Amino acid sequence: MTDAKHESKAGPAGTASDAIHDDPGAAPTGVKSPFEPEFTEALCEIFERLITFNQVLGLKVDELRHEIVRAHIRMRPDLVGHYAHNRLHGGVISATLDAMGGLAVMAATGARHLDEAPQQRLQRFAKLGTIDLRVDYLRPAIGAVFRCEAEVMRLGSRVANTRMAFTDEQGRLLATGAAAYIVS
Repeated sequence: MTDAKHESKAGPAGTASDAIHDDPGAAPTGVKSPFEPEFTEALCEIFERLITFNQVLGLKVDELRHEIVRAHIRMRPDLVGHYAHNRLHGGVISATLDAMGGLAVMAATGARHLDEAPQQRLQRFAKLGTIDLRVDYLRPAIGAVFRCEAEVMRLGSRVANTRMAFTDEQGRLLATGAAAYIVS
């Protein structure tokens, strides 16, 4: 996880030139994932298209791992929170952190049940919901591309806990989050 003292673990992934897929109709072929393609594509479809609010945010998945996920959003005029400074709205940051925490729980749940078929694992997300969310805003979010990563700290049978980081193109930490999710 990223913290104020360290650069993002994403390393070179903190640059704008990384494989960022932004075509809404494109398959998530650029998504790094240890999961089988069927699961990866379906999870990205759920996250990027079927959760309509994530479309509003413009969230695009970059990497799925068993307990850490990464994604990005691009700045657009409709996401501005302070017109004079062209800052990203704090609600966009909060919603992005929450969505990413949920995605991390989905990936961790999928990893926990690798013995099941991909479609069976995807059905496990039906009851996923946020219980609690805390966001700390550290710096103004100004830039063209923002990255977010989320890590599952604990995946219990009923509740999961995550922590999230929201950074700019240079990897500077702009906001952090911590959340709890109901998983069953």
